[in-house]
Amino acid sequence: MKFSKARQLFLVSTIGILVAVLFSGCNLVTIDYLFLATQATAIGNNPNACPGGEIEIYAVDSQSGAVRKAASPVCSGGKTPVALAVSYDEAHLYAANRDDMTVVHFTIASNGSLASKDTVHLGDAPVSLAVSQSGKQLFVVSGTTSATLTEYSLSSGAIGSITAQRPLTLSAYPGDTIIPTAVTVLANGGAVYTTAYDASAYNPSGTTTSTANPGWLFGFTIDSSGNLAPTPGSPYSAGVKPSALVAEPTNRFLYVTDFASSQMIGYGVYTGFALNFLQNGPFRTGNEPTGIAVDPRGKFLYTSNAVDSSVSAYVIDLPTGTPSSAVNPTGSSINATDTQPSAVATEPALGRYVYTANYLGNSISGFRLDPTAGNLKQTQGTPYPTGVKPTAIALVPRGNHSTQSVTP
Repeated sequence: MKFSKARQLFLVSTIGILVAVLFSGCNLVTIDYLFLATQATAIGNNPNACPGGEIEIYAVDSQSGAVRKAASPVCSGGKTPVALAVSYDEAHLYAANRDDMTVVHFTIASNGSLASKDTVHLGDAPVSLAVSQSGKQLFVVSGTTSATLTEYSLSSGAIGSITAQRPLTLSAYPGDTIIPTAVTVLANGGAVYTTAYDASAYNPSGTTTSTANPGWLFGFTIDSSGNLAPTPGSPYSAGVKPSALVAEPTNRFLYVTDFASSQMIGYGVYTGFALNFLQNGPFRTGNEPTGIAVDPRGKFLYTSNAVDSSVSAYVIDLPTGTPSSAVNPTGSSINATDTQPSAVATEPALGRYVYTANYLGNSISGFRLDPTAGNLKQTQGTPYPTGVKPTAIALVPRGNHSTQSVTP
């Protein structure tokens, strides 16, 4: 009898978890809840339950890193969810839905279940989200033919009014088409950064109409009232087609993946939250990186690579911010995932595991993180089957499992 790939993934995952339980001789202990945005309902559920997409909920096992279904999935509240963000108090989740241009707020219960609370409608398609550590601001970058950074006020997690809005434009090329790709906010709340590329200068399938540099990183300071002002020297050159960015937890370094050149660009954060390139960069990634994540201690860095179906691992030199490849026991710094990972995340409770959302694999890939060297080893039973075309992933610690952190 032949099984479909989804059924094969389900069987392998189930057998792997059972083996882990038998060898450990104890019950599974959940340390984190993992949220996954998909474009269709999970395997075995009513295929018409969430036609616009859903958020699936998984539990992370403390000993094996295996993930299993936790609470029931919920509809994303819109059409085609493309980004997720969680609040620093781990009580709220935000989902960006591209096709109906909405952002939906959910509360997170102690068992990981989600409850939809409120929705805001944008004037263009959202691309990426970030929540300030204070829990007072939600940043949304949106646009398909132009780019806008919007700041919403938050009150006990509820999305309030727009407090600031900034178009992302190039003063020397005001007519160029700017396409946003990602946004992140520093842990200290002092600045927010967003990446974009100039579609008038980068068009691999057609002609270009601009001589501008294609890739850009925009920076804005955030004052006590939430007002946004460009950081000194913003925008900054960011390769050809920046696809993702992340700030490490000490507010000193920022990293951007360049999808077109298969590289990672590092920046130091200086006075006034201005940015300068790290020495020895840019740094090689796998082919066409789509996501980037820093472990909660700020020691290791990971990129998901679409063409290679892999994760690249790096050790961050804490004094300089320079990343160097973390080689696994097989002698490689490349770690295989299921097909075409679209996002990568580290689990926050122990800082022990790394996960990818695999867009064409319809699955999650899991890895155990070596806390000393940063290299990766596949978790038991990986990959884990999911709904169709997962695009975004986010995790929160369960209960009293505290988030790991680093002190500079």
